[in-house]
Amino acid sequence: MPRRTLSPVRHRSLLNRSLPAGLGVGGLLLAGCGSATGTTTDPGAALRAKLPASLRSAGALRIGSNLNYAPVDFKGSDGTPAGLDIDLANALGAYLNLRIQFVDRPFAQLIPAVQNHELDLAMSAVIDTPQRQSGADDNGRQANPGVDFVDYFLTGTAILVKAGNPQSIVNLDGLCGRTVAMQRGTIQAEIAARQVAACTKVGKSLTIDLFDTDEQALAEVASGKAVADLNDYPVAAYNTQPDRGGDRFQVTGAMLQTSPYGITVNKADNALRDVLAKAVDQLIRNGTYDKILTKWNARNGAVPVSEINGGF
Repeated sequence: MPRRTLSPVRHRSLLNRSLPAGLGVGGLLLAGCGSATGTTTDPGAALRAKLPASLRSAGALRIGSNLNYAPVDFKGSDGTPAGLDIDLANALGAYLNLRIQFVDRPFAQLIPAVQNHELDLAMSAVIDTPQRQSGADDNGRQANPGVDFVDYFLTGTAILVKAGNPQSIVNLDGLCGRTVAMQRGTIQAEIAARQVAACTKVGKSLTIDLFDTDEQALAEVASGKAVADLNDYPVAAYNTQPDRGGDRFQVTGAMLQTSPYGITVNKADNALRDVLAKAVDQLIRNGTYDKILTKWNARNGAVPVSEINGGF
C-alpha cells in the first residue's frame, strides 16, 4: 500500500524472523487473572482508562479497510465485513468497550486517511515497513508524515499463476519479458517495480499492470493477459482453495520477503497506539487471537507478542 524518523517503542524484538512453520500461541494461553484475594478483575478496564478522552467519549473506532482481500478483509455473502482483520478488530473493540465502524476505502487511500485523521486506524493487511513508518520515498526523501504500526501477524509474498503454471515461472526472474498484474499501492507492487530494473539488465522488459482491487488483478491472470499476480501468502493460498476456483490458480516458487501486518495509527496518537499494542497482547494471552487465526487457517503467521514498528 500507499507507510522513521522516530525512536520506535519496542515491546519485544520480532525482527529478523522467518515466517513460523506452525507457530501458534497455545503455550502462551493464560488462565483468567485474579487478585490475591481470589476476586476477579476486568483486565480491559485499566487499558480503557488510558484511551484518549475523545475516543472514550465517542465510544467508537473508525477503522479503514479495503474489503476485497479475502481471507484477511472482504465482504461476506450478506455484504457485511468479514475476515481475519475484521474479527481481530471486533475483538479489540469488545475488549476496549468500543464500537467498531468499518470504512471501506481503496487500499492506496488508507494511510493518507489515517494521517489526515479521517480514520482512527487502518486494518487491511497493511505491511509494516520502515519506509511507511518514516514516510520516505524510494530516494529517502520525506514524502509524507509516516505512520506508526502495531504489529500482529507475519506474512510473506507469494507468486500466484494460472493452474498448471503454463509459463513455468518459479521466481521473480521468470517474470522478465512478461506482464504481471497486482493491486495498486501494495508492497507487492513495490517488489515488482524493483524487479523491473533486474529484468532490464538482462534485456527483457517487465510490464506491470496495476488495479484498484486484487480481484481485478486475478481476473487478468485468469484470462491470460498477465502471467502472475503477487499476493500476501494467506491471500494467495486462499485463492487456490476448491471453493475459490482452485482449478484456476496455483502458488509457485518460494515465499518472498517475510514482513508483519500492522494496525496503522497516526503518529500523533501515541496513547491509542500503546493501548492497542497491549490489548493485542491480552487477546494473544487469553486465546482469542488463536481462535481467530484458526478460523481463517492462518496460524502459521501467529506472533507470540505484539510489537510497535517492528517492520524490517
